Amino acid sequence: MGKALAGAVEMKVESGQGFGMKLSHEPSGVTLLTDAPRDMGGEASSFSPTDLLAASLASCMVTTMALVARREGVPWGPLHARIEKRMNAVPRRVGEVVVEIRMPRELPEAQRAHLEAVASDCPVAKSLHPDVQVSVRFLYGG
Repeated sequence: MGKALAGAVEMKVESGQGFGMKLSHEPSGVTLLTDAPRDMGGEASSFSPTDLLAASLASCMVTTMALVARREGVPWGPLHARIEKRMNAVPRRVGEVVVEIRMPRELPEAQRAHLEAVASDCPVAKSLHPDVQVSVRFLYGG
């Protein structure tokens, strides 16, 4: 590879037979597998690249909220996120990502709107093409 970019993270992608890919994150040594979905000729044996796009959005939203909560001393507890990726046929691309985040019950009412806004303004959300519709729902308690 050429000259390293400042702050860059190098990932190695290995492709064998079929459409499966093995991505290696150099700094941590973590490996992630991807595969094409069945409707595109893959085995759907792991995340597809577009699954990772949707998962990146949810992960970024939750991570950004957790970072802000810690920085601002806001009580934080466990949460759960669910994502659904909806594909467009023509052109084939992600058309919509639906995110549902079950927020910590302990989160003070006064902080909820602020952290929801932080999530919606995360770096991945700002990186998506404007044609990708993002629907987010926050649920609290039970």
